Amino acid sequence: MLIDSHCHLDAPEFDADRDAVVAAACRAGVSQLVVPAVSAATFDMARAMRTRYGCAVAYGLHPLYTAEHRDEHLRQLGDFLANEEAVAVGEIGLDFYVPGLDTARQNAVFEAQLKLARDVDLPVIVHIRRSQDQVLKYLRKWKVRGGIAHAFNGSRQQADEFLKLGFKLGFGGAMTYSGSQRIRRLAAELPLEAIVLETDAPDMAPAWLAGPPPGRNAPDQLPRIAAVLAELRGVSVDVVIAATAANAQAVLGPLGQLRLDTMGDHGQN
Repeated sequence: MLIDSHCHLDAPEFDADRDAVVAAACRAGVSQLVVPAVSAATFDMARAMRTRYGCAVAYGLHPLYTAEHRDEHLRQLGDFLANEEAVAVGEIGLDFYVPGLDTARQNAVFEAQLKLARDVDLPVIVHIRRSQDQVLKYLRKWKVRGGIAHAFNGSRQQADEFLKLGFKLGFGGAMTYSGSQRIRRLAAELPLEAIVLETDAPDMAPAWLAGPPPGRNAPDQLPRIAAVLAELRGVSVDVVIAATAANAQAVLGPLGQLRLDTMGDHGQN
């Protein structure tokens, strides 16, 4: 199995051709997509990805949308986690890169979601941009059941701390750029059992889609991303595919298969 552990298939960038995107992913050998919701407004669309294509789905309140998150959205999240076959709580976390975000509110929403994850015994998918140490602090406090550190770009020491807490580390498009020396070094040197593959589609385009203008990332790019990881590590791509799929399921549980039996029945959406 080739598993994309982080793909926003529910994003509006795919509204015009979502069926075709999934079909292309399947032709490329991608067996499953993990679709993390980012706000209460996207919960229903994320659920639709599970219903239509068999995607694995997570529900969470993303730090970039902190200004729109309300306490009732946390209650709604709790309902979805209890009733909608979630594989994780996500995408949640902290973002200290984008200016103007309310840090105190980010922390409060993140902690509330970690408490939910602990209460329902689900792993978490965490956004950690410029916030690795703060995220680690809260993970040590709430002791959730592991998860995935999405788009990992921290130090080796920080990587080891996530691993101690039962996390896998997500590597994707950033690893494909020759200038991303720290990320590429980590991808080459970390234990293979620490790594999961991801596209973050439609974002985080790999080097071959960089543009200008940048192309839309999609899950059918995952085999080329896997090939980059294999080259960096000096192993076969089959080894990388098998290991990263096993890693994703070790932390998220059995993920099932993408399915195409509903395609062509309801247009492109």
